[in-house]
Amino acid sequence: MEYKRLGKTGEKIAAIGLGTWKLGGSMSPDYSHDLEAVEVIRQAVELGMNHIDTAEMYGAGHSEELVGRAIKVFPRDEVFIATKVWYTNLRYDDVLRACERSLKRLGVKYVDLYMIHWPNERIPLSETMKAMEKLYKDGKIRYIGVSNFSTRLVEEAQSNLSITEIVANQVEYGLHDRSIENDLLPYCERNGITVTAYSPLGQGRIVMELKAKTKRTEILQELAERYGKTPIQISLNWVIWRENVITIPKASKREHLEENAGACGWRLSPEDYELLSNVWR
Repeated sequence: MEYKRLGKTGEKIAAIGLGTWKLGGSMSPDYSHDLEAVEVIRQAVELGMNHIDTAEMYGAGHSEELVGRAIKVFPRDEVFIATKVWYTNLRYDDVLRACERSLKRLGVKYVDLYMIHWPNERIPLSETMKAMEKLYKDGKIRYIGVSNFSTRLVEEAQSNLSITEIVANQVEYGLHDRSIENDLLPYCERNGITVTAYSPLGQGRIVMELKAKTKRTEILQELAERYGKTPIQISLNWVIWRENVITIPKASKREHLEENAGACGWRLSPEDYELLSNVWR
């Protein structure tokens, strides 16, 4: 596994981690595949994918419970846990209470990275960031991040912190969605902020296009053959090609975890990176 620096910190986390959206349910709990979910989380950590991403709204908290069950068998400092507070809980006291609930579900004394899941224009960001910094001061969270924030909102969030910095912005990014390249990605690069790419395979869109055998997937196939990798691994390697970008694809089977893990530890050449970038515009 390849590890990258988180923001401007000395922390190193997996370039390819594990996203847990829909492990344990979507907007409500689903207990029908709990054993499989716990096993896949443990397998991810064993493969070196030590960055496990969850959120209080995933499965109405059940995803956090599954992550908590899974990581009990590992020393706490071997797993980097990221979770997120939902946009309806961004008032000062609500943030504090939401974090306590997440800690309880996860069965831990602290989370490594705590993020605002989505911005809420109805609640002053200054109030939310004050609460986030309180959690940081109290040792409940190690790092502060945001998710789905524009450049303007990242700047505003940072301006309301006094003793620490925003280390990460979690946004959708992959060959299928390049919108952050216009402004947000260069901003994060300049300011030492990690971009955590979610849905790097477009929630199945790239797989579907591979099956349809379009002209641009022909390039994916050609590169896969040249590098001795799968088209999925080529796609994920493209995502993490930039130094400040990591990703958290979801996987529910060991073979998918192993395929994802095999997408790092090597690099597309600059020429092939540009080729793929131009074809998939």
